[in-house]
Parts: sequence; C-alpha cells; structure tokens
Amino acid sequence: MHSVAAQKPSDESLPYSLPLELTVTDPEVVAELCARQEGRVRDEYALGALRLGVLALRQARGQIDANTLRHEGERLLGDVQAALTEHRTHLDRTLVGTLREYFDPESGRFSERVQRLLKKDGELETLLSRKVTAADSEMCQALAMLVGRDSPLVRLLSPGESNEFLMALHVAVSAELECQRKQVLREFSLDNKEGALSRLVGELTDKNGQLRADLQDKIDGLVKQFSFDDEQSALSRMSRTVATTNEAISRHLTLDDEKSALYRLRRELLEVLGKHAETYQKFQEEVRVTLERMQARREEAAASTRHGGVFEVAVFEVVQSEAQRLRDVASAVGSSTGRIKNCKKGDAVTELGPESAAPGSKVVVEAKEDASYDLAAARAEMETARQNRDAESGLFVFSKKTAPAGLEPLARYGDDVFVVWDADDVATDSQLRLGLSVARALCTRKALERSSLDVDFTAIDQALLEIARQVKELDEIRTWTDTIRSNGQKILDRLRISREKLEKQGEVLTERVADLKQAMAKG
Repeated sequence: MHSVAAQKPSDESLPYSLPLELTVTDPEVVAELCARQEGRVRDEYALGALRLGVLALRQARGQIDANTLRHEGERLLGDVQAALTEHRTHLDRTLVGTLREYFDPESGRFSERVQRLLKKDGELETLLSRKVTAADSEMCQALAMLVGRDSPLVRLLSPGESNEFLMALHVAVSAELECQRKQVLREFSLDNKEGALSRLVGELTDKNGQLRADLQDKIDGLVKQFSFDDEQSALSRMSRTVATTNEAISRHLTLDDEKSALYRLRRELLEVLGKHAETYQKFQEEVRVTLERMQARREEAAASTRHGGVFEVAVFEVVQSEAQRLRDVASAVGSSTGRIKNCKKGDAVTELGPESAAPGSKVVVEAKEDASYDLAAARAEMETARQNRDAESGLFVFSKKTAPAGLEPLARYGDDVFVVWDADDVATDSQLRLGLSVARALCTRKALERSSLDVDFTAIDQALLEIARQVKELDEIRTWTDTIRSNGQKILDRLRISREKLEKQGEVLTERVADLKQAMAKG
C-alpha cells in the first residue's frame, strides 16, 4: 500500500506529507483490503483504518499505572525525609562550629581577645605604660614640659638650684605624681578587686556566662523541635502528617479497594472504553455498509447505459460547490430546452454573482463521458451550447476514461475552455475548478470589451496561459506518480513548485479581475 496524507500537519516542523510503503501480512486486514477495489477506494479505506488505529493507541497511552504512582510517592517521601535529616545535621554542625569558634574557653575568639587585652605586656598594660607609667610616657613629657627643669615655670621661679621654693615644689609635685601613679596602677591592677579593671573583667565574665546559658537554652529548644522523642515537636508533627498523607495516597491509589479513587477511575474508564468500542463498531459497520453501497452504485452505473448521466451529475456537484464559494449561481439545465428550438445543449449554467467583475454573465458547462467525442466535435458542441444558453464562455469537461489521446488536461480555444477530469480522482478537481476560473475570467474580459474601457489584458492573458501550462505539468506529474514510484521526492518537489506557481497566478488573476471591477465601477 502506498499513500500520501492530504492534510498538512499543524506543526510547522513536520513534513507536509509522509509517504508510506507497507506490506500487510495479517489475514483479517488482507481480507478487508482485498474486499475493496484497488486504487483510490482501497487507499482511502486503509488511511481511515490507520487513523482510527493511531487515535486508539493515543488514547491507550493515557491510562494510569497505579504501581508507578505508588512507587513515585514512596520515593518522594524518602527524598523528603532524607532532605530533612541532612538539613538537621547541617544545622547542628553549623551552630556548634560557630559557637565553638567564638566562645570556646581554649580557642574561642572572645577568650583570645580578653586574654590579649589583660595578659602581662598586653595591649592594656602597653597602653598604660605608654601613656602614664613609662619614663618617656606622654604624661611625663607633658609634666616635664610644664614644670620640668627646663620649663618656663622653673626658669621663672628659680634662677638656681639652691632655691628652697623650687625644692619644696619639686618634692610636693613628685609626691603627688607618685600618689597619682599608684592610684592609677591600683585601678588597673587585677590584684585590686575593687579596681576598675577588675570590675570590667567581672562584668564581662558575667555577661559571657549569661550569653552562653541563653544560647544553650535556644539550642536545646531547637534540637527539641527536630527530635522524634517529643511527640509535640515540629519534626514529629510533620512525620505524622506525611504518614497520614502517604496512607491516604495508598488508600486511593489501590485497585483492591472498590471505594478508592483509582478503582473508581478504572471503572469509569472501562465504561467509557466500552461505550467507545460500541460506537466504533457501529461506525465501522456504517462505513462498511456505505462503502458497499457506493461500490454497488458505481458498478451499476458503469454497467448501465446511463453512466454518462452519472458523470454529468458528478461534474455539476463540483461546479455547484465552486460557484457557492465564489458567490455565483449554478443551475442544472440539461433536461430543459434553451433559446434554440428543441435544443438541450448545455448541461449546466453558472451565472456570475453581483460581487464579481461581470455580474450577470453566464458560463455554460458541457460534460461528456463518450469516446465518440474528439476536440473538433467538442468545440462544435460548445459553440451550439453557448448560443442555446446565451452564455459568454463555455466549459467542456471530458471524462478521463473516454478523453481523446494526447489531449491536454486544460486548454483554451477562443471563448471556450476544455478540461480532462477524472470523477474517481479527487486530485483532478483542481483542474476542473481552474477551468471554471478561466471561463469566468473570459466572461469578465468580454464584459469589459463591451464597456469600451481602456484596459490592458496582457496580465490576464499571461495568467491564463500560465494556468494552462501548469495544469499540463500537473497531469505529467500525476503520470510520473503512477509509473515511477522510486522518484517520489522529485515528484513531490515538482508538484509543490507547480502548486505554488498556480496559486501565484491565481492571485494575479484575482487581483486583475478586482482592478477591472474597480475600473468598471468608476466608469
């Protein structure tokens, strides 16, 4: 089986179509396929069956696996418990390390700082020595400057060393200085319990002990919250919540309990699948009956003498659909006479709508599935049909089964357009629609010629010629597709290029017709 998908996927990254070449070995499938006529009917039936199978597999993938959900739930609970344990360990280690770094009696930064401040030759003693007690201290230097031997006061009061006032003053000042020095040293000595330095050390020690006690209480409270021994701790409450949640999940994700959510979901899914199976079975039976009826009607039409009438009906269905899209009016007139007495030439007439460039103009359509008609006979038939139906242009549709050999799939001769169409091949519908578009354009051109407007028809003529040439290439491509399957990619590329050119020329034709319509409105 070889087929090409007709609808472009919505995802732009996917290919426009996907060729498949399969070998069917299943006996039942082979029997169903052999029951259909080889060609388009069998391909469409196989494409429909493949689509139904793909949709069924897509729905089957949506079923819930209870074991997988239970396993993922247990794994999630394990990950949460491991994360909590790791966080607790990391928090204890961080708190203990930080507190030890600052308040350890042997290596803590606080104790080290106090020892560095109070030890012998420490910072405090060095500061006092530099400021007060040393012979070259700042205080001694200041006093020597004010009352020393070379001070202005000594020079003023004692011109010589034998001055008793100077001696008495010297003795008094020295005694006072000595007393002040001893007082200062006593305040900053650790041997004096009432000294300022001793009181400072005591207060620091008390504050340090109180800080340690408060910190220890807070650490004990924090550890208590992460302990499983206390039922009211945060970790115990969370563990109970997780256990309850796990129990609820396990209870609702089991098939052993009829009241569980998973069991109810399974029951509802089975009911829905059962209804879908019944619907699919009925649909398949209706499709089978419809296909058999269609096949029987086709065989009956092919065997009867009225197969030409069936072809005319099929042509009119396509013409009517295209006319509705273009806001035209299509009528089947093959059973009634026209302007010529007792003449029924012309199977259908399409009247251009009021929104077209030539409202009221008519296109007569003649459909023939008769091997006796060649191009000359068809042209004569169209000449009579245009006069009989009072039409400006004509569209003659040859059946591909009876068309003359070598006839182009779309050709224009004067005011008539000739198309080769296969009623069993949807791909040829574009040729019939393009032929009708060319006939409508000829009606527009004749209407403009009657209005005596100065209009350049070069672009329209070129578009018509390009459409005819591209339709011929499409027919050649279809021939390649039937005979050379190994060149599939080449054919698809050529088909894509031709389709793009056809669309472009169709747009050119539409724009020119719109311009002509505007020109007529202005005139």
